[in-house]
Amino acid sequence: MIRCKRVYDPVESADGQRVLVDRLWPRNKRKDALQAQWLREVAPSDELRKAFHLGKVDFAGFTQGYHRELAAHPEHWYPLLDLAAKGDLTLLYAGKDTEHNNAQVLAAWLEDELERRGPGSSPVCYAR
Repeated sequence: MIRCKRVYDPVESADGQRVLVDRLWPRNKRKDALQAQWLREVAPSDELRKAFHLGKVDFAGFTQGYHRELAAHPEHWYPLLDLAAKGDLTLLYAGKDTEHNNAQVLAAWLEDELERRGPGSSPVCYAR
Protein backbone atom coordinates (compact mmCIF):
# COMPACT_ATOMS: atom_id res chain seq x y z
CA MET A 1 0.00 0.00 0.00
CA ILE A 2 1.21 3.49 -0.80
CA ARG A 3 0.31 6.27 1.62
CA CYS A 4 0.92 10.00 1.53
CA LYS A 5 1.53 11.79 4.79
CA ARG A 6 2.73 15.16 6.02
CA VAL A 7 6.18 15.09 7.61
CA TYR A 8 4.70 16.77 10.68
CA ASP A 9 2.31 13.88 11.38
CA PRO A 10 3.50 11.30 13.92
CA VAL A 11 5.42 8.23 12.84
CA GLU A 12 3.27 5.08 12.94
CA SER A 13 4.19 1.43 12.61
CA ALA A 14 1.77 1.12 9.66
CA ASP A 15 3.89 3.62 7.69
CA GLY A 16 6.31 0.93 6.56
CA GLN A 17 9.14 2.46 4.56
CA ARG A 18 9.04 6.26 4.87
CA VAL A 19 10.48 8.43 2.10
CA LEU A 20 10.57 12.22 1.92
CA VAL A 21 9.77 13.20 -1.68
CA ASP A 22 10.20 16.99 -1.45
CA ARG A 23 13.09 18.86 -3.03
CA LEU A 24 13.59 21.03 0.07
CA TRP A 25 14.09 19.81 3.63
CA PRO A 26 11.01 20.63 5.77
CA ARG A 27 11.30 23.50 8.21
CA ASN A 28 11.77 22.73 11.88
CA LYS A 29 12.20 19.00 11.27
CA ARG A 30 15.31 17.23 12.50
CA LYS A 31 16.61 14.41 10.33
CA ASP A 32 16.61 11.87 13.15
CA ALA A 33 13.00 12.73 14.05
CA LEU A 34 11.76 12.10 10.51
CA GLN A 35 12.84 8.46 10.44
CA ALA A 36 12.85 8.42 6.65
CA GLN A 37 14.97 8.30 3.54
CA TRP A 38 15.16 11.47 1.45
CA LEU A 39 14.88 11.13 -2.33
CA ARG A 40 14.97 14.76 -3.41
CA GLU A 41 15.68 13.86 -7.04
CA VAL A 42 12.17 12.35 -7.38
CA ALA A 43 10.59 15.70 -6.45
CA PRO A 44 9.32 18.09 -9.14
CA SER A 45 11.86 20.49 -10.60
CA ASP A 46 12.35 23.84 -8.87
CA GLU A 47 10.82 25.56 -11.89
CA LEU A 48 7.62 23.47 -11.78
CA ARG A 49 7.37 23.61 -7.99
CA LYS A 50 7.70 27.40 -7.92
CA ALA A 51 5.22 27.89 -10.79
CA PHE A 52 2.63 25.83 -8.90
CA HIS A 53 3.17 27.60 -5.57
CA LEU A 54 2.99 31.02 -7.21
CA GLY A 55 -0.27 30.11 -8.96
CA LYS A 56 1.19 30.32 -12.47
CA VAL A 57 0.18 26.69 -13.02
CA ASP A 58 -2.96 25.03 -11.65
CA PHE A 59 -2.90 21.53 -10.17
CA ALA A 60 -3.83 19.90 -13.48
CA GLY A 61 -0.93 21.69 -15.18
CA PHE A 62 1.38 20.80 -12.32
CA THR A 63 0.35 17.14 -12.57
CA GLN A 64 0.91 17.11 -16.31
CA GLY A 65 4.33 18.73 -15.96
CA TYR A 66 5.34 16.39 -13.15
CA HIS A 67 4.25 13.38 -15.20
CA ARG A 68 6.56 14.56 -18.00
CA GLU A 69 9.44 14.86 -15.55
CA LEU A 70 8.76 11.42 -14.07
CA ALA A 71 8.55 9.84 -17.52
CA ALA A 72 11.90 11.40 -18.45
CA HIS A 73 13.67 10.06 -15.35
CA PRO A 74 12.49 6.59 -14.33
CA GLU A 75 15.77 6.07 -12.48
CA HIS A 76 14.53 8.58 -9.88
CA TRP A 77 11.27 6.82 -9.00
CA TYR A 78 12.04 3.19 -9.80
CA PRO A 79 13.54 2.53 -6.32
CA LEU A 80 10.19 3.62 -4.85
CA LEU A 81 8.39 1.15 -7.06
CA ASP A 82 10.51 -1.66 -5.64
CA LEU A 83 9.79 -0.52 -2.07
CA ALA A 84 6.05 -0.35 -2.77
CA ALA A 85 6.07 -3.82 -4.33
CA LYS A 86 7.69 -5.25 -1.19
CA GLY A 87 5.37 -3.70 1.41
CA ASP A 88 3.92 -0.53 2.85
CA LEU A 89 5.38 2.75 1.58
CA THR A 90 4.67 6.21 2.94
CA LEU A 91 5.53 9.22 0.78
CA LEU A 92 6.23 12.23 2.98
CA TYR A 93 5.67 15.85 2.00
CA ALA A 94 5.77 19.13 3.93
CA GLY A 95 3.01 21.13 2.21
CA LYS A 96 -0.19 22.08 4.01
CA ASP A 97 -2.47 21.07 1.14
CA THR A 98 -3.18 17.38 1.67
CA GLU A 99 -4.95 16.90 -1.68
CA HIS A 100 -2.87 18.92 -4.14
CA ASN A 101 0.80 18.04 -3.72
CA ASN A 102 3.61 16.17 -5.41
CA ALA A 103 3.27 13.13 -3.13
CA GLN A 104 -0.31 12.58 -4.33
CA VAL A 105 0.79 12.76 -7.97
CA LEU A 106 3.75 10.47 -7.34
CA ALA A 107 1.62 7.93 -5.44
CA ALA A 108 -0.84 7.72 -8.35
CA TRP A 109 2.07 7.39 -10.80
CA LEU A 110 3.59 4.55 -8.78
CA GLU A 111 0.24 2.81 -8.48
CA ASP A 112 -0.19 2.94 -12.26
CA GLU A 113 3.25 1.43 -12.67
CA LEU A 114 2.51 -1.30 -10.11
CA GLU A 115 -0.71 -2.17 -11.94
CA ARG A 116 1.30 -2.63 -15.12
CA ARG A 117 3.49 -5.09 -13.20
CA GLY A 118 0.59 -6.92 -11.54
CA PRO A 119 -1.87 -6.55 -8.66
CA GLY A 120 -1.30 -3.40 -6.59
CA SER A 121 -2.84 -1.36 -3.86
CA SER A 122 -4.50 2.02 -4.05
CA PRO A 123 -2.87 5.19 -2.69
CA VAL A 124 -4.15 6.35 0.66
CA CYS A 125 -3.33 9.84 1.87
CA TYR A 126 -3.85 10.78 5.49
CA ALA A 127 -4.42 14.31 6.70
CA ARG A 128 -4.45 15.23 10.35
